[in-house]
Amino acid sequence: MPLSVRYGERLAAHLKVPLRTLDIDRGGQGKIADRIVKAHGDDAPDYLIPQVFLEWSDGTVQHLLTGFSEQVPRTAKAWRDLLASAWARQARARASP
Repeated sequence: MPLSVRYGERLAAHLKVPLRTLDIDRGGQGKIADRIVKAHGDDAPDYLIPQVFLEWSDGTVQHLLTGFSEQVPRTAKAWRDLLASAWARQARARASP
């Protein structure tokens, strides 16, 4: 299982939200991903993946992380930092009953 899918599942479980993944190599999904990255992410002609976003219930999209496709240890550190951040602690607290 790809690193960001594993960490994404963990984040989704903590926040009690569904996880949606897009494969940029699949036509329709790639177009959706391109649109999201262009509007909210780290956009470039050949943008980095993975990119992680959170869509709030009001429709606001927040860019959380840009990983490095060939630098797995660097992406893993970015995920660990995100999950340990004050933002993540506050988000988890808001999601708790």
